[in-house]
Amino acid sequence: MSTKILVVDDETDLELLIKQKFRRKIRENAYEFIFASNGQEALTKLAEHPDVEIVLSDLNMPIMDGLTLLTKLPALNAILKAVVVSAYGDMNNIRTAMNRGAFDFVMKPVDFSDLEITIEKTISYVAQVRETLRAIQENNILKMYVDETVINFMARPEFENSLLVSEIVEATVVFFDICGFTAISEKLPPDQVVNLLNTYFDQIVKGVIAQGGYVDKFMGDAVMAVFRGTHHLDRAIDAALAVRQQIQTNQAQLSEGIQFQPSVSTGINTGEMVSGNIGSASLRRLDYTVIGDTVNLAQRLQSVAKPNQILINESTYQRIKESFQCEKVGEVNLKNKANPVTIYEVLA
Repeated sequence: MSTKILVVDDETDLELLIKQKFRRKIRENAYEFIFASNGQEALTKLAEHPDVEIVLSDLNMPIMDGLTLLTKLPALNAILKAVVVSAYGDMNNIRTAMNRGAFDFVMKPVDFSDLEITIEKTISYVAQVRETLRAIQENNILKMYVDETVINFMARPEFENSLLVSEIVEATVVFFDICGFTAISEKLPPDQVVNLLNTYFDQIVKGVIAQGGYVDKFMGDAVMAVFRGTHHLDRAIDAALAVRQQIQTNQAQLSEGIQFQPSVSTGINTGEMVSGNIGSASLRRLDYTVIGDTVNLAQRLQSVAKPNQILINESTYQRIKESFQCEKVGEVNLKNKANPVTIYEVLA
């Protein structure tokens, strides 16, 4: 079955190029292209072809531009994804397009090899979302445990749309790691390891929730938490301080006379990140999370933090130095960072 792709661009040369570059895919019935010269015409084409799965759209067009078109698409088709193909590749346009629901961004002049990879990636994502929605709607076991009102809501288009939303958000990410737990776990029975780790995790979770954050995921003996909304950075640091204090109060007398005094190393970073459903098409599993350089840096800071250290970078320090007592640690080399990063420890 072919994938229907709507190309929206007022440059007629692009239609000829696409037909030429993708002639094998068209001949094999893998792709079926439909063309429109502006956003308004695109809406008409979508009404005529409701099974279109991908839109390739320019930004600068007469009558209705690409950014306006992006705002119209979610109401037409819950699984439809748009890829912006434009020469206007500055960060402002990219951010605006992503905030309005664009799945990806391809620069002009078009590298058709890159465009084909992007199309294939989008096709896979659409297929994954379709299967996820089908599984949710058709899972009869769910009906045994969930209230009928919830079931009815999940069948409505707005629930499907909510699964597909991705956005750029301003937030703070905190990584907590239980120091030395891997080594101690090798000396204990599995059930004792699980019970002990769950005890520490529960204390971390309570500290995060108390400051209005949420736990994004558990990773081995580490926890990733996210804070959004008003004063998210201050609340994240308050949570980190409270968690550190709480974890330090533990002292476990373990089997075979082993004592374990837990401590936590913490990395915090704040800024823009992408929030949305991330997952595997093979596993048909979506995980609502945040990703991006801001998140990666928080994890890198945690990786170099010593027991009971809470580390931040220079820009975060400048934002909170009037509210928290901090101490400069110095410069460190972090993975995938070309230049050394100046870090500070939050003391109180």
